[in-house]
Amino acid sequence: MNKAGLIEKIAAEAAITKKQAEDMVKALVSTIISELKAGNAVTITGFGTFMAKSRHARGGVNPQRPSERIQIPQVTVAKFKTGKTLKDALKNK
Repeated sequence: MNKAGLIEKIAAEAAITKKQAEDMVKALVSTIISELKAGNAVTITGFGTFMAKSRHARGGVNPQRPSERIQIPQVTVAKFKTGKTLKDALKNK
């Protein structure tokens, strides 16, 4: 399912217009992004937790020239930890 499919599904489930559903999805995504940028975690009980984690700088190998060593810089990445309700729903398919 892509974003458009999700918007259609939300609009049908909540009995709202597609435009309202699209605005809701955009608001959710932008809120999660801004909170992660601020260093906060976003927890949706039963669904999961979005968090920002720092991946340390490390050495690596250039895949085009395996003999060449490269330095990979530190980067902040998004992580997602599933909640109990979601885990249980997927276990009991």
